[in-house]
Amino acid sequence: MAENFEQHSDVSAADLARLTQEAQAEATPSTAKIIWSEFKADKPAMAALIIIVGFIVFVMIGALFINTPKMMETNIMAYFNQPFTSDFWLGADSGGRSVAKQLIVGSRNSIGIAIGLTAISSTFGICWGLISGYFNGYIDWGMQRIYDFMMMLPMTMMIIVLVTIIPHYNSVTLTLIFSIFYWEGTSRLIRSRTLAESEKDYVAASRTSGTNHWKIIFREIMPNISSLIIVDCTLSFAENIGVETGLSYLGFGLPSQTPSLGTMIANANDPNNITQYWWTWLPAALEIIILCLSISYVGQVLRRSADASQRQGSIN
Repeated sequence: MAENFEQHSDVSAADLARLTQEAQAEATPSTAKIIWSEFKADKPAMAALIIIVGFIVFVMIGALFINTPKMMETNIMAYFNQPFTSDFWLGADSGGRSVAKQLIVGSRNSIGIAIGLTAISSTFGICWGLISGYFNGYIDWGMQRIYDFMMMLPMTMMIIVLVTIIPHYNSVTLTLIFSIFYWEGTSRLIRSRTLAESEKDYVAASRTSGTNHWKIIFREIMPNISSLIIVDCTLSFAENIGVETGLSYLGFGLPSQTPSLGTMIANANDPNNITQYWWTWLPAALEIIILCLSISYVGQVLRRSADASQRQGSIN
């Protein structure tokens, strides 16, 4: 009789604990719900997200239906054709080429380079900063000397030299060249935060319990600095759009026969284009401004969402 009562009590306690855990799990909103609620509360950020996603999908799909070599052929009969016509929605440039089609293909190229550059440079910079900040000591000293050497190099000049000496390059090659230099800022930012996180109690407890160093770095420290990573990656993406655009504007980005936002904005170098043929450069300039502002709005919402998720995790 007593044994049956004890067994019944044990089962009831286990069931009660299980039900309590399930109730807590249901009461705690998921990360996706937190992000969605933040976007619903911030109408400008929601509009910015729609603009970014819609525009990227549009240019990526629209560029598939455009024959780029044919589009870049010179058409003397359409010399500086006025915009808002049936054949030229946004007019034509000095070669009679459609500005609208160049804008679509050029946006695809510039955004694709920015996405690839952000993915490669941010991933490398985050890993470099985490490892350097966690291990500290001689490892950190050696890694920071490499960082200092890279920072001493004239980055823009080095990119121009590499682009000049490579005989045939494309968007992939250009992305890899950019990635060699554009990881330093992310690594220094992540390293400084990792140094602070490494001194906290949860890291000391994990080290004492014998947890693998790589698990501590990538499963414990990195999630706790996720808000910083999200903001840095978002701002880096906006910045990287400007990186390709700036070099293409100077003539050291994509080849001249490859459309990009930078080559389109370079039309503003001609005073006649600024005053009379504004449609050859203004759409690309407005696009960059709108995209960068939209990305900034979205990044702030993602940062708040990451902070809210971390607070939920600490409470639970």
